Amino acid sequence: MESLRFDFNNMFSFSVGDNGVKDEDIAQISGDIQKAHSHMEKVFTQGSSRIRLGLEWANLPYQDDKLINSIQKLGDEIAKKYDNVIFLGIGGSYLGLKAAQDALMPAYFNEFAPLRNKRPRIYFEGNNLDPDTLSVLLKNLNPKKTFTVVISKSGETIETKAAFMVVENWLKKNVGKNYGRAVFVITDPEGGSLRKRVLQAQEKDNLSLRSLFLLKGVGGRYSEFNMGLLHLAIIGVTIKEVLSGAKDMAEKCKKEDLYQNPAYMYAVLHYLLYRFKSKDISVIMPFSQGLKSSADWYVQLLAESLGKKYSRKIEVSNDGIENWLQDKAKVLNTGRTPISTCGTSDLHSVQQNNIEGKNNKVVTFIKVDSFKREVKVLANGDILSGKSYSELMKLAQEATEWALAREGRPSCTVIVPEVSAYHWGALLFFFEMATAFEGELLNVNAFDQPGVESYKNYMYYKLGKPGIPQATAEGIKNKPLIKDSKYIL
Repeated sequence: MESLRFDFNNMFSFSVGDNGVKDEDIAQISGDIQKAHSHMEKVFTQGSSRIRLGLEWANLPYQDDKLINSIQKLGDEIAKKYDNVIFLGIGGSYLGLKAAQDALMPAYFNEFAPLRNKRPRIYFEGNNLDPDTLSVLLKNLNPKKTFTVVISKSGETIETKAAFMVVENWLKKNVGKNYGRAVFVITDPEGGSLRKRVLQAQEKDNLSLRSLFLLKGVGGRYSEFNMGLLHLAIIGVTIKEVLSGAKDMAEKCKKEDLYQNPAYMYAVLHYLLYRFKSKDISVIMPFSQGLKSSADWYVQLLAESLGKKYSRKIEVSNDGIENWLQDKAKVLNTGRTPISTCGTSDLHSVQQNNIEGKNNKVVTFIKVDSFKREVKVLANGDILSGKSYSELMKLAQEATEWALAREGRPSCTVIVPEVSAYHWGALLFFFEMATAFEGELLNVNAFDQPGVESYKNYMYYKLGKPGIPQATAEGIKNKPLIKDSKYIL
């Protein structure tokens, strides 16, 4: 099967002048590249370090066929029985699912029954605290024909926990005592409040709050090939095809040679342009409406993985097990800022800034070779006469690429042969590996997100959650928000 391709011509100085990379720039950091490769290879093959540090995602393409078949079967059973499925989750537990659905299902999937092929409508909640969305959804769904999937490692993330409490009450009121049979939970295998709820429910009824495990060592933003599998099965995607694409990309990404490893090359070029050319904005622009949500998924992946305050300090125990710590003596405040856009619609908005604004950006295009469907303009003598939409889309991408290069603005293109389950799986793994490798070059921990915890801790403190560390509570109490009416108009 034809593979993804990575075109990086416009990242080099021969295309964009002084704003690009030269071969000697890569040569100068060849030692760092080799060191990063050797370290990742070591950690990936060391089970205890890999799981504890959060790198188990790299093994997800190689999951057991028996497990995959059971999830596929479960998804089919749910799809046959229910008209609607609500997925409750935030971060990767929302963005990964939305990316999959928009890429692999037809546009307007929920609106037209023939497009769903007897599959249920899919809704996403638990990813915000806006009361206008969940209230409208529950008012207009039939609870007796609605299934709910809750995805949360701990069960304590406020957005998802609140949504589950509301949806659970709605089901209880309208379905009755067996409402738990219409709820599925994907959570930690051992700890957390959600796992506790599962155990309590199944003591009374083993069909209530059935569950799957979130694998240890797989962080939310890297977990689509774990927590997203049931969603794929419910909407009718063959899971093995997604994992096959991811697996083939994973094999390619094991190579040390940059010119045989597209993820490494992507990471190295962006690292060089960020560190030495001040390109700190990453604009991702798929020329496919169906891949816009995949761009949104990548925003979380890049921002949470590489946006870090401190350098990484690696401690190694006597038995060779690694522990990664924040090096408080080395403040970096590092990481490129990602922006999700879509061609061609955003050519009439952010593209003006891309072309004539501050030259601090690198644009990543995602180009689709072959679309699933086609629309043609009628032949009437106009310059668009007889042109297909896919032809015009490809021309628009080429024109955008040219316009950037003319102004000395670097860009690169990930070329997807078609938006199939196989190629979408490869695309996600490509970005995951590229992000992980860039983290190695920056020497940050690409698998934690301490900055996310600060807003959560503030909310927990204000809500009176027990067990908040005293130092955290004191930090909030001693640093209140300043709201002087003089500065509110």
